[in-house]
Amino acid sequence: MFKKRTATGWPRHPVVHAALLVSLLALAGAQTARAGTAVDAQRLAEADQELGNWIQHGRTQSEQRYSPLDQINAGNVDDLGLAWYLDLGTKRGLEGTPLVVDGVLYFTGTWSAAYAVDARSGKLLWKNDLNVDRDRGQFACCDVVNRGMAMWNNKLYVGTIDGRLVALDATTGEVVWDKLTVDLERPYTITGAPRVVKGKVLIGNGGAEYGVRGYVSAYDAETGELAWRFYTVPGAPSQPFENPVLEKAAATWDAADKYWEIGGGGTVWDSMAYDPDLDLLYIGVGNGTPWNKEIRNPAGGDNLFLSSIVALRPETGEYVWHYQTTPGEGWDYTATQHLILADVEIEGEERPVIMQAPKNGFFYVLDRRDGRLISAENYVHVSWAKEIDLKTGRPVETDNSYKEHGVYQFPSPMGGHNWQPMCFHPETGYVYIPARELAMMYRQDEGFQYNPNFWNVGMEVMKDITVPAWVPAELVEKVGAATAQGFLLAWDPARQREVWRHNSDSPWNSGALCSGSNLVFEGTGRGYLDAYDAATGKRLWHYDVQQGVIGSPVTYTVDGEQYVSVLVGWGGAFGLSFGFASNTRQAPSVEGRLLTFKLGGQTQLPPVERLRRLPEPPPQTASDEEIEQGAKLYHHYCVYCHGPGAISHPNLADLRYMDAETHRTFDAIVLGGAQRDRGMVSFAGTISPEQSQLIHAYLIELGHNTLETERTRGSLWSRIKSGTYTALAQVAEWGVALLRWFKNAAD
Repeated sequence: MFKKRTATGWPRHPVVHAALLVSLLALAGAQTARAGTAVDAQRLAEADQELGNWIQHGRTQSEQRYSPLDQINAGNVDDLGLAWYLDLGTKRGLEGTPLVVDGVLYFTGTWSAAYAVDARSGKLLWKNDLNVDRDRGQFACCDVVNRGMAMWNNKLYVGTIDGRLVALDATTGEVVWDKLTVDLERPYTITGAPRVVKGKVLIGNGGAEYGVRGYVSAYDAETGELAWRFYTVPGAPSQPFENPVLEKAAATWDAADKYWEIGGGGTVWDSMAYDPDLDLLYIGVGNGTPWNKEIRNPAGGDNLFLSSIVALRPETGEYVWHYQTTPGEGWDYTATQHLILADVEIEGEERPVIMQAPKNGFFYVLDRRDGRLISAENYVHVSWAKEIDLKTGRPVETDNSYKEHGVYQFPSPMGGHNWQPMCFHPETGYVYIPARELAMMYRQDEGFQYNPNFWNVGMEVMKDITVPAWVPAELVEKVGAATAQGFLLAWDPARQREVWRHNSDSPWNSGALCSGSNLVFEGTGRGYLDAYDAATGKRLWHYDVQQGVIGSPVTYTVDGEQYVSVLVGWGGAFGLSFGFASNTRQAPSVEGRLLTFKLGGQTQLPPVERLRRLPEPPPQTASDEEIEQGAKLYHHYCVYCHGPGAISHPNLADLRYMDAETHRTFDAIVLGGAQRDRGMVSFAGTISPEQSQLIHAYLIELGHNTLETERTRGSLWSRIKSGTYTALAQVAEWGVALLRWFKNAAD
């Protein structure tokens, strides 16, 4: 059972709660009138008392993402309407969590751009694009996204896609200091939100798919000087270890395999949390490089600190403890997912815990004082392990080796849960997880060779979903959608059991927001923002935002009125690569937005035209063999952004719908970098001109097939004459077989 208080001791007795709520709302109003950007250590520690604000990434240092505000409640949420919106002029993913401090809303967008907006009206106060080097976008595994900011002493802190940590004046948006945090000779990026603890700005990085060595750094918030750095994997054994614990970690790696030449991985690319009472900083560590442990470390070993939760001293970076969720990680099962701190009553004893639902499909409850495992159960279907042994803390693995043959396994690299934040609701005691069930075929890439400019996973990942040119797009979409499920999951962490789930109609959705009066908010990949009863899962409100949502909503008050704000813009890892999961109703003209709602809001979004116009592709001059070669090349190099069968998500260029000018300048775009400013970097040096022509031939064939399908749609006789009906029947048989395989694997 959960005691009737949160990790910070917030009382939940109704009378006391009401009295404190009135007094704190008054305090929040007083804070609005003062110079609100004076965020210091005390204000961060007492963030839970500032009901009108959202001054940290998870609202409080416990990262619970819960606001007691209840002006918007179960009884009136159906009257929630749009107050205002702000067009952002981007068609890439928006993953950020806004900060709201004393009437101003601060957030980050694509390409690490920073914004400040009047939280009452949506008026743009300033924007700074931070002069990001867009060539670094080629190393962003999962879209050129950014998840948010941190604030301290009238300064905002942003990590950039090109590896910098930038401090901005919160009033003007001007740069105060700018520090490069990575070696630009390596394919590092930054997409995660910084945190500020005790006057130090904490930032990690990404790039493990390409080949880097992970670490987290602390910079002085005032000067930008590096205070300390903690590496998450050991370096070359011939060099001195940066700290004593890395010497112990090195014993879990096989030095004969020279893992350090690629880097080892272990990037700290997202979640952190801080406990001021214990003075412990918690970080989540990512996957290995390459994913394939048989290539990375064939002799075996745990490969610390991959896929681990690590506790550090925030002033020095000193190691305190760790818990590894997936020893010897070999499936991209990161532990970078959201970390939540709370006090939980378990078997009659209150325990200070840290909770995580990492990619591997198990929900972990640890004692946050020392990292001891309390409980772990699978929250989605899992096939790689039977259970977590509570005595050893280690998984009891199944026969999941992919060295000799492929293994169809749950979860996929997208995880049972990915970066989208969970929330904890003290009124129910439940954690709300944006979860998914999705499998993948893991199979060793026998021809693996390290390429510093491209993905280095050591598996035939995307080759397994190569789509022949003749397969109709609607079949790809239907089969894909049938094998990928997404849902909002209410999970009882004390009893380790599911309470309810609500199907989101997409496997890639937003983070969750818990608010007073038993509400939970979540956006969906299908283009809606929803509110649920936190206890029962009943959907109470459903709003069409016109495109997929992956950003995380927040709530706040200005002048005594409660608002809910969310960034709307489809993209990210799954959203970028798999168009079938997106809001297929969306027109390609819809750009990303910041939407803000309030009770009685009357603003309307402009109408959109939801139809695509398919241009006539150029004549096909390639042979069937060349088209097949082009399909293989496309699904090796291009699929990560443009999707299987070129079914892109609606905000990115759908290569089946290229116009005459794009066809004419294809090589200039692919090899010459003609659209670099839009994020399409040059592939010169990665593919040859001949290979570019083969890929182009495949896309031309897809264009003709798509156009033919559009022309003959609805006419059975025309489809039989054109041969499309036969193709549909063939693919239908394949789809049914795949669905049966999926079901048998699940059973």
